[in-house]
Amino acid sequence: MSLLVIGISHKSAPVAVRERVNFAPEQMEEALADALQGAQLDEVAILSTCNRTEIFAIATDDESSDQRLVQWLGHYHHMSYDELRECVYAYRDHHALRHMMQVASGLDSMILGEPQILGQLKSAFAVAAHSGGVGSELGRIFPYVFNIAKRVRTDTAIGENPVSVAYAAVNLTQRIFADLSQTRALLIGAGETIELVARHLTEKGVRDIVVANRTLGRARELADQFRAEAVLLAEVPEQLVKADIVISSTASQLPILGKGAVEHALKLRKHKPILMLDIAVPRDIEEQVAELDDIYLYTVDDLKEIVDENRKTREHEARKADQIIAHSVDEYYQHLRGLNAVSTVKALRAKAENLRDAEVEKAMRALARGDTPEIVLTGLARNLTNKLLHSPSSQMRRASAMGRNEIITWSRELFELDGAVESEHSAADDSE
Repeated sequence: MSLLVIGISHKSAPVAVRERVNFAPEQMEEALADALQGAQLDEVAILSTCNRTEIFAIATDDESSDQRLVQWLGHYHHMSYDELRECVYAYRDHHALRHMMQVASGLDSMILGEPQILGQLKSAFAVAAHSGGVGSELGRIFPYVFNIAKRVRTDTAIGENPVSVAYAAVNLTQRIFADLSQTRALLIGAGETIELVARHLTEKGVRDIVVANRTLGRARELADQFRAEAVLLAEVPEQLVKADIVISSTASQLPILGKGAVEHALKLRKHKPILMLDIAVPRDIEEQVAELDDIYLYTVDDLKEIVDENRKTREHEARKADQIIAHSVDEYYQHLRGLNAVSTVKALRAKAENLRDAEVEKAMRALARGDTPEIVLTGLARNLTNKLLHSPSSQMRRASAMGRNEIITWSRELFELDGAVESEHSAADDSE
C-alpha cells in the first residue's frame, strides 16, 4: 500500500482552474464515497480551500493509482485529463508525507507560515473520518503530521512575524495599544485589503469598527461580516473624532484625508493620540498630517520594510522547519518498517513456543515412565535445539548452494554469529 497525494494549488494553477476543482462542504461526503469507489482507493481525505485542492489517499502500489485519482478528479468536476495534467502535482510515500507536513506547517502557503491551513487540514481529516474515508493508515498519518506541524510552530519562529501588509498594520496596532478591545477603529475603503484588516482586527479583539466607503452598499456588505458600522466617506471627518485607529486603503488618485480635517478632529478629541496607517498607493492621507504632534502616521513603505524583514526571518525559519520535517519523515518510515517486523516476530515466537510445548510434553511423559531426570533434560535440550535450528540451517544451505551469499551475511548478523566466533577464539587463546 502507498500514500498518495495529488493536488492543485496557487503554485500550479490560476484561480480560474482552482475554482473548477473546488469541493463545496455540502458535497464532500458524497465526493469521498465516490473517490473510494471511482479511483479504487482504500482510504481517502480531501482538502479544499481557495488556494488549493488536495486529495490524500491510500491505494495499491501499482503505478497507475495516481493516474486513476487524477482521472477521477477530472470526471467528478467535468474536466478532461489533459486539462488537469498540466497543473496537477502528484507525490507518493516519502515525498507525499513530506508534502503533507509542509502544507500543515504553512511552508507551502501563499503567505509563508500562515497558521490557518493547519485548522483546515484538521477539519478535512475530521470530515473524512466521519464519512468513513479514514482507516488505519490515514488514521496514523494525519495525527503524526499534526504533531510535526505543532513542533514546527514550537521550535521555529515561522509564524511569529507578519508577512502581509494588512497583518503588519494590525500587528503594529498591538504594539501601540495594550488592550485593543478598548479601541475604536475607522477603516477607510472596502476592498480586499480592508476586509483582511477587519478580519485581523476582529481576531485581535477589536469590537468597535467603522467602515467608510464611497458607496454605502459595499460598506454595509463588509460591515455586516464583522458587526461593524457602515458610513460614507463624507462622514470620515466626524468619525475621526471617535477613532483611535485609522487604516485607509482606497483606489483614490488623490488624498481623501487632509491635515485640516485631522487637526480639527484632534482639538475635539482634546489631543488624544490617533494611530494612522495609510496602506494605499497612491496615498490616501496627506503627508503633512505626520507633522501633527498627536498623530502617529505610517505609510505602506514603512510597513513594507517590516514585511520584507519579517519575510527574510520566516524564510530562515522555514529552512529550520524543513530540517525538522526531513528528520520526521525518516523517523516515521523507520517506525513503519519496525511495525512490519512485528508480525514476523510474533510468528517466530509462536513457532518456537509450539516446539517448546511439544518437547516439554514429551519430556513429562518420559518422566512419568520412570526415565531419569538427567536423561530427560538432556533429550529435551537436544531435541529443542535441533528443531529450532532445522529450518534456518536448511534455508542457509540452500541459499549458499544458489550463491545467495547476502542471506548468509544477514544470518550471521541476525544470530550475532561473528561475535560468538570471536568469543570462541578468545577463549581458545586464553586456554593456551
